[in-house]
Amino acid sequence: MFTGIIENLGRVADLKKEAENLHITITSNLASELQIDQSVSHNGVCLTVVEISDNNYTVTAIQETLIKTNLGELQIGDVVNLERAMQLGARLDGHIVQGHVDQTATCTAITEQDGSWMFTFDYDKTKNNVTIEKGSITVDGVSLTVVNSKHHSFSVAIIPYTYEHTRFQHYKVGDTVNLEFDVIGKYVARLMGKN
Repeated sequence: MFTGIIENLGRVADLKKEAENLHITITSNLASELQIDQSVSHNGVCLTVVEISDNNYTVTAIQETLIKTNLGELQIGDVVNLERAMQLGARLDGHIVQGHVDQTATCTAITEQDGSWMFTFDYDKTKNNVTIEKGSITVDGVSLTVVNSKHHSFSVAIIPYTYEHTRFQHYKVGDTVNLEFDVIGKYVARLMGKN
C-alpha cells in the first residue's frame, strides 16, 4: 500500500531480460535503506526488491506487468518515480494507492500556466475506468487531483515542487504513463454495475 507521494527519483542502471521477465536495476539513494523482499512503487507499479548492492537494487517485472504498464518501455538512464510502502500510523498525505496499475494513458498536452503546469492525458475508455472532477488519480505513482474530467481524458495541475521532484519534468506530449484509478471509485463503480 502506498500514498502516491514520491520519495525519490531513481535512474535505470541496467535491464536484463530473462525468459518473459525483466530484471530492472535502479540507482537510488534509497537503496541503502531497503531490504530484500520489500515492496517499492516504480512509476506506480508495486515491485519486490530481489537484490541490493551499494546504491543499486534490482526488482523483477513479469510479462503481465510489462504489457499493462510503461515499464516495458524503460531504457537505461531513464528516471523512475519511487515510493516505499506506507507505514501504519504515519500520515496519509496523498490517497490510498495499491501499486496495481489499471491501464496506461498518453500525454496529449502540456501547458505552462504562470508558475505551474497543466498536463492532459487520454486513456482507453473501453476499459470502463472513470475519473471524477476533483477526485484522485495516480499518474506514474503520483497522487493527483483530477480536473477537466471527461469520458476518456483528464487533466492534472502540477505545482513547481511536484514538477521538480517527479518525472513530470521529463514528460513530453506522446509519452505513456501508468494510471491507477481511485480504489474507492472502482468499488463504487462495481457496485453500480459500471464495471
